[in-house]
Amino acid sequence: MTRVIHTGDTHLGYGQYHVPARREDFLAAFRQVVEDAVEAEVDAVVHAGDLFHDRRPTLPDIMGALDVLRTLADADIPFLAVIGNHETKRDAQWLDLFESLGLATRLGAEPVEIDDVAFYGVDFVPRSRREDLELDVAGTDADHAALVTHGLFEPFDLGEWDVRDLLERIGVDVDAVLLGDNHEPGIKRIEEPTPAWVTYCGSTERASADEREERGYNLVVFEDDVDVRRRGLETREFVFVDVDLGEGEGIERVRERVGQHDLADAVVIVSIDGDGEPVTPAAVEEFALDRGALVARVTDRREFADDDAVEVSFADPDAAVRERVRELGLSEAARDIDETVRASKIADSNVDDAVEDRVRELVEADDPTVFDAGGEADESVEEATTDGDADETAADDDPGEGTAAGEDQATEAAEAEDQATMEEYL
Repeated sequence: MTRVIHTGDTHLGYGQYHVPARREDFLAAFRQVVEDAVEAEVDAVVHAGDLFHDRRPTLPDIMGALDVLRTLADADIPFLAVIGNHETKRDAQWLDLFESLGLATRLGAEPVEIDDVAFYGVDFVPRSRREDLELDVAGTDADHAALVTHGLFEPFDLGEWDVRDLLERIGVDVDAVLLGDNHEPGIKRIEEPTPAWVTYCGSTERASADEREERGYNLVVFEDDVDVRRRGLETREFVFVDVDLGEGEGIERVRERVGQHDLADAVVIVSIDGDGEPVTPAAVEEFALDRGALVARVTDRREFADDDAVEVSFADPDAAVRERVRELGLSEAARDIDETVRASKIADSNVDDAVEDRVRELVEADDPTVFDAGGEADESVEEATTDGDADETAADDDPGEGTAAGEDQATEAAEAEDQATMEEYL
């Protein structure tokens, strides 16, 4: 019997809501996974990508990861991993550094055998490179085999690439596919090309307000069959307050509902709907902060009209941007690139590479009509901007941050000038 922890999407270094404590929370969650691994004496920890939130993590983030990985090494527990879309770089990866220090193993086409299980890995593959992907995978005599990779795969609802296609290219019979990228856990059974369990471990911390369920990881047991067991993590408390205002109700009703919860050190997410009076989000956020909340965010999903009949929506700034983009009459290519730039699943420092890949893909398609100016964007383009995976940036998390967010980013940029990355350090 072989027992491994399947984790991923730890997103170390994510300063969510521009609050330093949230950056620490992501490291603490990863540390908790490793401590559980040591206590349970598992045979390995398998990480399915996005160890870091950004391909340029700061030195403290790298040192934090090193410290946690040393805990595993001291317990003689291997750390096997692949590269996710947030952290991928064009040259050597941070995982290569950890491997050179004897703290990690980067999975690939050569099997890494842990007891009676052979583990293979495929790093995140951009859409533009999937069609020509070639994998020279070595065989194995192990009793079981597992593939570890990162991406949004069918047969899951958010899938944009069929995992069965990837397995056919690998050409090795596997019993389990251990996935990262979707922050919600899930498990499916496929029968082709060979029967296998396909599972997402979910994220270890909440990277967006949409992630309401408990965070955790998978314990995967390889014996006669494969058994996937869910394990929860104790993470920062998120208090979700959904308020449906009746006619004549307003901010006092919202405050009443928020005040019913213990807000100490919590991230408070308030959603307002219904027919009541307009509510100023800042007033509700101040109310929550005064009662000890670490962070407070308010979204009023209703729409109001002023005296000049101009519709104002406090609910979804992204929707307003999409509407404006549609009105501009851009070409299909321009709209596609706009979506790539604003897509929540792409880390800020990776946008340039993602745009370059997408432009190359459009040019190679040899369809000049995609560069022709057009009318309003079609429904498929609009839907593409809202599909998204769970890897959201702080701007997407915080639709009401505005100027304050810009000031925080400017501060972070100034601090970054004085803070070397490990690349510079070495």
